[in-house]
This record gives sequence, structure tokens and C-alpha cells, in this order.
Amino acid sequence: MTVPVSAAPPLPLAVNLLDSHSLLAAFGVLGVGLVMFAETGLLIGFFLPGDSLLFTAGLLCSGAADPDLRMSLLPLLAAAAGGALAGSQCGYLIGRKAGGALLERSRSAKLREGAHRAQELLERYGYAKAIVLARFVPVVRTVLNPMAGALGVPARTFTLWQVAGGLFWTVGLVLGGYALGASVPNVDRYLLPVIALVVAVSVAPVVFEVLRARRNAQRGAAR
Repeated sequence: MTVPVSAAPPLPLAVNLLDSHSLLAAFGVLGVGLVMFAETGLLIGFFLPGDSLLFTAGLLCSGAADPDLRMSLLPLLAAAAGGALAGSQCGYLIGRKAGGALLERSRSAKLREGAHRAQELLERYGYAKAIVLARFVPVVRTVLNPMAGALGVPARTFTLWQVAGGLFWTVGLVLGGYALGASVPNVDRYLLPVIALVVAVSVAPVVFEVLRARRNAQRGAAR
């Protein structure tokens, strides 16, 4: 008599940290909060897909992209906003304690470039506008927080504007994904182009500010 051999349990799939769908499938709402915290508070999180993760999570809340991964909207908003706000405050405190030493020791050219752009934003646009705009630029939103701490931005000023920018960024992208998924049939078929468009639109405020500053500088030189 042959004894049937039970099938071996499936091996867990590896999580792709650069893929929003993989992160959401593995960790759900909790993962969104953790990624937001890591991307905005820890320098090692600069490579994480913040914009696309928020937008994809909003789509999943509508049931459009993958019904099996559907999440509740309010817990998602709370996790995204909470992680992003706590992460930024953590990054700021790291900057105040360690100064710019962590960024100077980094071997990542991308991270050093982001630090340079973050410092330019703070110097060119002032604390309030720079802190809000940085939320929409990958890498810059990671390094601006410790840069703000290292450069001595007042804690009250930083907290006020990082909360404003963080809520606008997280809630806006999640609700944008939710609204699109609820109103456009089969939007999941065009997910990659839509996410690329979202990332491009999220960077638009900074591009607009740079162009406006250049025009003003040219007008000043002409006078």
C-alpha cells in the first residue's frame, strides 16, 4: 500500500522592496506605515517607493487593482500619515544630534545629491515652502529632515510645516488612487503608466518653483 506524501507547504515569496504591490501583499496597511517612516525618517530608506506605494494602496482600497488585497481606507490613511509624520520628526531629531556627519559619511552619490538639493531648497525658498515641497521629491524628502535639524531650523517651525506637507502628500495620494480606482473601470490595466504620471505630477510643484525662481532672477538681472 502506497502512503500518500503530503505536499510541502509553499515557500514564502520574496518581498521586492522596490515594488509597491509586493510590499502591500506582504505587509498590508502596517507595511505602508513602516515604509513611510523608513523613507522619511531613516537615511537607509531613501530608495523606497513612497509615491507609488501610497497611490497603489489607494487603488486597492477601491477594490480596483486586486480584490484579494482590498484594504480599509481610514486605517490606511492613519497608517500612512502617522508613519510619514513620525518619520520626518525622527529624521529631524537625528539631524540635530548627529549634524551633517551621517550624510557626509554616506557612500551613496544619490543620497549626497539629494542632500545638496535639500539644502538648496531650504536656502532658496525658506523653511516653510522647502519643507512642504520636499515631500513630493523622492530622496529629497528623506534627507531634508536631518538637514533641517543639522542647519538649526526651529523645532516648532519644522513640526508645523512637516505636518502640513506630510498630510497633504499622504492623504492626497491615497485619496487620488482611491478616487481613480472607484471611477475608472479596469484602471489596473494601466497601473504602471498611471503611477509614472502620478510621480511626475508630484514633482511638478518643485519644477514650477525652480522655473519661477529662474524667471525672477532673469528679470532682476535685466533691470
